[in-house]
Amino acid sequence: MFITKKQLSRRAVLKGAGAAVALPFLESMVGAQVPTKGSAADPKTRFTAIEMVHGAAGSSPTGRAKNYWSPAKVGSDFEFTTSLKSLEPFRDYITIVSDTDLHNAMSLSPAEEGADHTRSSAVFLTASHPRMTEGSDILAGPSIDQIYARYAGRNTPLPSIQLCIEDVGSLSGACGFGYSCVYANTISWAGPTTPLPMERNPRAVFEQLFGDGASPTERARRQAADRSVLDTVISEVKLLNKDLPRTDRSRLSEYLEDVREVERRIQKLEKFNAAGHGGLNIEAPIGVPDTFEEHSQILFDLQVLAFTTDVTRVSSFKLGRDVSSRIYPASGVKSPFHALSHHGESPAKLEEFARLNAYHVSKAAYFIDRLKNTPDGDGNLLDHTLVLYGSPMGDSHVHEHKHLPIFLAGKAGGALKGNRHIRCAEGTPMANVLLTVLHRLGVDAKHIGDSTGEVAL
Repeated sequence: MFITKKQLSRRAVLKGAGAAVALPFLESMVGAQVPTKGSAADPKTRFTAIEMVHGAAGSSPTGRAKNYWSPAKVGSDFEFTTSLKSLEPFRDYITIVSDTDLHNAMSLSPAEEGADHTRSSAVFLTASHPRMTEGSDILAGPSIDQIYARYAGRNTPLPSIQLCIEDVGSLSGACGFGYSCVYANTISWAGPTTPLPMERNPRAVFEQLFGDGASPTERARRQAADRSVLDTVISEVKLLNKDLPRTDRSRLSEYLEDVREVERRIQKLEKFNAAGHGGLNIEAPIGVPDTFEEHSQILFDLQVLAFTTDVTRVSSFKLGRDVSSRIYPASGVKSPFHALSHHGESPAKLEEFARLNAYHVSKAAYFIDRLKNTPDGDGNLLDHTLVLYGSPMGDSHVHEHKHLPIFLAGKAGGALKGNRHIRCAEGTPMANVLLTVLHRLGVDAKHIGDSTGEVAL
C-alpha cells in the first residue's frame, strides 16, 4: 500500500445492515511520500455556529464596567473574564470580538416594537431584518452556515446538520407581535425563504450520521435487538485492519470506541426514559435527556464524530430558546433563565447572570476540548475548525442588540491566529464578523446583511 503509493479512499465506508460507518482520517489515505498538505486527504475547514439566547451580563452598562464578558485589555495580553474563564486552557485558539451591534435585529418601525425575542434568532447568522409576518411570506437569510455549506458541502454526504436543545416547535404558526414562529425556531436559513429545522433527538442525529437509509422498520428492529451499528460491520473492520499499519489500526479502534460509546449512551437514555424514570421532558422523543449537561454533551459529541469522518463540515447548534424559563441546577443558579436576563441592573442579579453565562460557555469549552483532542490530518480538529459562539442580543434587560457577546475558537486551517481580544469601534455591525468568518472559510462573499467590511481578526 505504501510502497506503491496506493491509498485508502477518504470516502471509504464500512457498510452493514442498516449502517454506513464513515472512516476518520487515516495515514493510509495518503500515499507514500505524498505530503498531506495540498493532497486530496488534506483536512478541510469545518464550521460550527453556536447560539445562546438572552445576551450576557457583560453587555449591560454595569456588566461592561465590571468586565463580566469582555476583557479589559485588547491584543494578546488579556485576562479571561468571569464569563469566559473556562476557555483559558485554549487561549491560543480563542479570538474574542467585543462591541459589535446587530442592527437588523432591532425594531425598525413602531409596529415592530416588542418583538425582539421572536426576531433575534433569525438575524444571528443572517444579519438580515426579518419580514414582519405571521403567514407563509417569511423572509430572512441566507445564514452563513448555509452559505459555507454550499461551498464545503458539495463533497460530503451531508451538507450540514442543524441541532437544538429545547423544543423549538414547528416552522410555522404565529408567536406574537406579528411574527411567525419560524423566526424564533431556527438559526439556519438555506435561502431568504427557506428556514431549516433543528433536531434535538440524539438518536435521529446518530442515524443521520451512521444510518444507510434503511427503513424505519429495519432501524427499529436493530434497536429493539439492542444491536450496535458496529455489530453489522465487524467483518469489514477485520478485513480493513489486515491492510492498515499499527498507527492506523489504533486510530480506527479509538474512533470506533467513540462511536460505540455515544451509541451506548443513547441506548441507555432510551431504556431509562422508556421505563418511566425520566419525566422532565414528557413530550420529548424517548432519546432526549432530561438534563442540559447530558443533552448538550451528547449533541456536541455527535458533531465531533461528524467532523471526524467528514460526513459533514458544517453544523449549527441552538443551545437555548428565547423566553425560556429553564433552570440550570448544575450552574448553581436557581433563577429561571428569562427572568434572570431581566436583571434591572441589580448588582446581585447581574453577578448571578454572569455565572449562568459562564456555565453556558463551559458547555462550548467541552466541545472545544473534544475538538482539540481529536487527531485530524497533521494536527487536530480544532486546528481545522472555526467555531462561532454568541448571542444576537446584548443587554437582555432592555432587549438591546448592542455590545454582543461573541467569541471565535479554532485556527480554521491557519486562517486565524487565536490568543486575541479585538474591541471594535462603536457601532460596528456584527455582520462584519460574519463576513470575515466567511472570508476565513474561503468563501468569496461580497457582503452579508448590513456588513460594511471586515473585522481585523
